[in-house]
Amino acid sequence: MNIHTSISKKVAWNKGKLIGQKRPFKIKEIWAIRVHLELANNVRELALFNLAIDSKLRASDLVRLKINDICHGSEISKRAMVLQKKTKQAVQFEITEQARNSLKLWIDSKNLVSNDFLFPSRIKSSRHLSTRQYARIVNKWVVIIGLDPADYGTHSLRRTKVTLIYRKTKNLRAIQLLLGHSKLESTVRYLGIEVDDALEMAEQTEV
Repeated sequence: MNIHTSISKKVAWNKGKLIGQKRPFKIKEIWAIRVHLELANNVRELALFNLAIDSKLRASDLVRLKINDICHGSEISKRAMVLQKKTKQAVQFEITEQARNSLKLWIDSKNLVSNDFLFPSRIKSSRHLSTRQYARIVNKWVVIIGLDPADYGTHSLRRTKVTLIYRKTKNLRAIQLLLGHSKLESTVRYLGIEVDDALEMAEQTEV
């Protein structure tokens, strides 16, 4: 192999880093981040945060969203559907009023139109926010509210709402549909619910 070719190969940003299952955010942590972004008048990141929570999309799908993926004309939809890059399966998600309001502020502030990326990159060489940039933003949020960045990442946002829904309903099939998993076993592993449920039962059992 040519030594110059070897050196010039791009190294993955996460090479050498420990990649494990990331914790979902708790409700108080969600609100801590929201309040911080609102007080900072950070319209872009507030829209990104709210949509990440609602959509439950992987980072690679979230950053590639376009205006026409979430809007009908000038109105932001209450529900949207996208084709997942990893699985090639379509997945639907809700967009709550809170997310719609923050998205409208962001879209209007940048005069974004139908075929524009929802979150354009600030780097000239990129058309939209990259997964690496998104990961850095999430890391910043985690640090700001005093959490350990080793425990959280972009998947924390994907896992947050479904974890809350599962704890309330125990409906695995619903979670499978929301995450766009083809197999229920994938949903079980993704949520780590067998371990969580076992620990919960142990905590409630006195001996």
